[in-house]
Amino acid sequence: MGRIALVTGGTRGIGESISIMLKEHGYTVIANYAGNDQAAQEFSERTGIRTSKFDVSDFESVTKSINDIESEIGSIDILVNNAGITRDGTMHRMDFEKWNAVIQTNLSSCFNTSRAVIEGMRERSFGRIVNIGSVNGQAGQYGQVNYAAAKSGIHGFTKALAQEGAAKGITVNAIAPGYVETDMVRAVPEDVLAKIVKTIPVGRLGQPEDIARSVLFLVADEAGFVTGSTLSINGGQHMY
Repeated sequence: MGRIALVTGGTRGIGESISIMLKEHGYTVIANYAGNDQAAQEFSERTGIRTSKFDVSDFESVTKSINDIESEIGSIDILVNNAGITRDGTMHRMDFEKWNAVIQTNLSSCFNTSRAVIEGMRERSFGRIVNIGSVNGQAGQYGQVNYAAAKSGIHGFTKALAQEGAAKGITVNAIAPGYVETDMVRAVPEDVLAKIVKTIPVGRLGQPEDIARSVLFLVADEAGFVTGSTLSINGGQHMY
């Protein structure tokens, strides 16, 4: 059995591609999901990847679920914090619930999951944590003060935790995707999406596999000298 990897939000979109690619390269993968049991079952049957249902924004739920996974399957050596939501709106129209939901799901979840695995990683002197940020956390985005704040926070979280883990063989890196062809992006009106693509120098949307390949590199045993980095994968849209 290969190293055990937990991918949050791992049954759809970018997370699905990450889960599948890790499995194809010999990792034992657990894909977390939040609520759609039917979709998770279909994903598991199609890919052979085990799923685990828990709310990444709930500290107690995360702790219990990860403890259960490690008791049943083994120690988690690789954590990919991919789960995320949007609740868009300009500041003067945004209520606290929309702000808080995004902050808790996108940012606090990184603390919740990392806290649950970090002691074991330190004891074993090995760990790989990859946090999925966003180009909008680097450049900002109109109508996304909550999302941009959460993703920007992920980038700072990554650098701080990387410093804490380095001496114990734990690397912590972030990936900042640009606009990737997922259900979330496909929901953008066609005329708006066309304008977005025109701002991307390579002339296309990203594919989930573009992100998954980078995760595969960062979690490898051989990637131990790469830590505290944010890898921007956005087709040249924002060079940061």
